[in-house]
Amino acid sequence: MITQDDLIEYFQGFNIPANLLALLNFDIEIAQGDFYSDGFEFSLDSDKTGLKTYSTAEEFLNSIYEFACADGSGSSYAFWLKDGNNDLGNAPVVVFGSEGGFHIVARNFNELLQILTFDSEPMIDWDSVSYYKDPDDFEPSSMSKKYRKWLKKECLLGHIDDANEIVMHAQKEYNDEFKNWVARFYKN
Repeated sequence: MITQDDLIEYFQGFNIPANLLALLNFDIEIAQGDFYSDGFEFSLDSDKTGLKTYSTAEEFLNSIYEFACADGSGSSYAFWLKDGNNDLGNAPVVVFGSEGGFHIVARNFNELLQILTFDSEPMIDWDSVSYYKDPDDFEPSSMSKKYRKWLKKECLLGHIDDANEIVMHAQKEYNDEFKNWVARFYKN
């Protein structure tokens, strides 16, 4: 299990959002290993093994910081520290798919916190990312209700009914810039 010390060491030199540390505390103290959003789990890869499949360029690796699994098959959420930004709270959040593909999903960490209330793994391919759950077959994560209550009380953020709306706004703002930036390093 990742501790607060692990997180602080991993993000040494960056402004860590209070809500990120609060989420980790929720994860450890309240969820205690149970899921509160399908597929989400803290995961720190200081070796950047998965990212190196896209590029080994230092500028690329120093600008992307993975911090959580996005699904059960190895996809990951990461901060994109564009333009040398060291404020993780205002950094766009991206997702890298285990089978390929990389996309902007949130304009900042608080938007990702809201995406997690949708309680669905992202579906990621080379062309797009989306969140979907079948209303007839959906079973909420065991700690989903507690997470929503915690988010409202501790972070003053409400739950959402459509994660794709947040993704759409984030991509409108950052998608072209992110794709062009990654293209400088990744040649498929």
